[in-house]
Amino acid sequence: MKTLLIASLCSITLALSSFGQPPPPPPAAASPAAGISPAAAMSPAAGMSPVAGMTPATAMASVTPLANASPGATASKEAPKTEENLTGNFLIDNFNKGGYIMYPILVVSIVALAVVLERIFWWLGRWMRRDPKRIEKVFTAIEVGDVAEASRLSRDSRDPVLRMMWNGLNHQHASLQGALQVAAGIEIKRAGRFLVVMDTLVTLAPLLGLLGTITGLMRSFASLGNEELAVTAVTGGIAEALIATACGLGIAIFALIPFNFFTSRVSNLEFELQTAATNLEVMLEAQSKLKQVEITGATPSSATRSSI
Repeated sequence: MKTLLIASLCSITLALSSFGQPPPPPPAAASPAAGISPAAAMSPAAGMSPVAGMTPATAMASVTPLANASPGATASKEAPKTEENLTGNFLIDNFNKGGYIMYPILVVSIVALAVVLERIFWWLGRWMRRDPKRIEKVFTAIEVGDVAEASRLSRDSRDPVLRMMWNGLNHQHASLQGALQVAAGIEIKRAGRFLVVMDTLVTLAPLLGLLGTITGLMRSFASLGNEELAVTAVTGGIAEALIATACGLGIAIFALIPFNFFTSRVSNLEFELQTAATNLEVMLEAQSKLKQVEITGATPSSATRSSI
C-alpha cells in the first residue's frame, strides 16, 4: 500500500513538473516581407536552437536564396500569362487580336469567296458552251429562207444567244421582238446573278473595318486612366483597330476586281444578245418581204411602196 502511494505521488509530481514548463515555440518563417533579417530569424532568440541539428550558418545559407529573390524573377514567372491566348498560328492570333468585329468580317469574307468562286465556275461553263459556228449556220439558214432549219439548229443549245434565237423563231408569228426581249432578259439575269451581293460586300467590308478601327481606338482611350494596364491596353486597342481595318480593306479589294470583271462580262453578253436579236429581226423581215414579192409577183420597190 505504501509502495503504491509513493508511486502515485511520484507520477503526480512528474506530471505537474512537465505541465509547468512552456512548450517550445515553433520556428519562425523567414521572409523578406516580414522585415526580419535572415540572421535574426535564425538566431536562438527566435526559437531556433543548435540542438535541432542545424547550425546558424547552414540556416542562413538555406534562407539566403529566398531573401535574394527579386520581384523581377517573380514577374518573369508570371509574364507568360499575358501570352497564354497565343496559339502560334498567325491568322488565328491576329483574328483574336482584332476584337469582336472580326466575326462579321469573317462572315463577309466567306460570302465573298463563295460568290466569286460560283461566278468563276459559271462563266467558265458559259465559255465552254459557246458555239459561234452554229450561230453562223443559223443566220445562213435564215438568209436562204429556211427558217425551219434555223429553228432546228438552235434547238436544245446551251449557248445563251442560240437559246434567245430559238425562242424568237418559235414565237415570230405572235411577237418576235417581245419573245427576243424576254429571252434576252432571262439570259442577262442569269449572267448578273449575285452581282448585287458582290457590290454590297465591296461597300460593307471597309465599313466594318472602319467600325473596328473606332472600337479599337475607344478601347485604347478608355484605358488611359489606369497607369498599370495603360501600355498593354493601348497597344491592344491599336492592334485591334489596325487588324480590323486591314481585313476590311483586303476583302473589299479581293471582291472589287472580280466584281468589275463580271460586270464587264454581263455588258458584253448584253451587247451580243442585242446584236443577234437585231440581226435576226432584220433578216426575218427581209425574208418576209421577199416572200411577199414572190407571192404578188411585184418588184421589191413596188412592194415597199404598196406597203407604205
